[in-house]
Amino acid sequence: MAAPVSALESAWQKKSNTSAYQNRCVLRLILYHVCVNLPVIIFSYPAFKFMGLRSSLPLPHWTVVVSQVLFYFVLEDFMFYWGHRALHTKWLYKHVHSVHHEYATPFGLTSEYAHPAEILFLGFATVVGPALTGPHLFTLWIWVVLRVLETVEAHSGYHFPWSPSNFLPLYGGSDFHDYHHRVLYTKSGNYASTFVYMDWLFGTDKDYRKAKAIEEKEGKNL
Repeated sequence: MAAPVSALESAWQKKSNTSAYQNRCVLRLILYHVCVNLPVIIFSYPAFKFMGLRSSLPLPHWTVVVSQVLFYFVLEDFMFYWGHRALHTKWLYKHVHSVHHEYATPFGLTSEYAHPAEILFLGFATVVGPALTGPHLFTLWIWVVLRVLETVEAHSGYHFPWSPSNFLPLYGGSDFHDYHHRVLYTKSGNYASTFVYMDWLFGTDKDYRKAKAIEEKEGKNL
């Protein structure tokens, strides 16, 4: 579990973004949402309907909603890990993923700040679960809201008392993802979106764990 951080600040953030950098992020996000996300939503709706998406009453039982959303989280995390790790290869990082890493000190809105090709590439991991199961529209909304809240929290730069990382040992959170933005792309690791087990299984969180251990040791010596 991640240790609480004073003043809610994430341990890895040492600098603040300027207002100009923040405004640039907002303007880019508006452009991406209008020119990339909106067309994808419009044109993917018929495909979801074909796969079984429904919006009529009654609403699905809560056990169905919970089980499907959990399945989406696990599947998305697995696919995101490999896609994100691929984006950290030299060519893809230089031409695509470096846009997202323009912000070495991320804040909530930077969670969606990325090259349009990356939005489509990693976004596939978010929609493949619902596409396979054909859920109720209500379940799809719940999934999208939770996924957005998760990635905003991971990029927020704050370790909130209510963060799932305080209660779920396998949950990454802001500390986990801040480290990813802090170091060089070839050594960043921490590629998973939500959980930590994929990075642990494949050894891509070793440097993070070492840095975390050093930090905790120094904190005890203060």
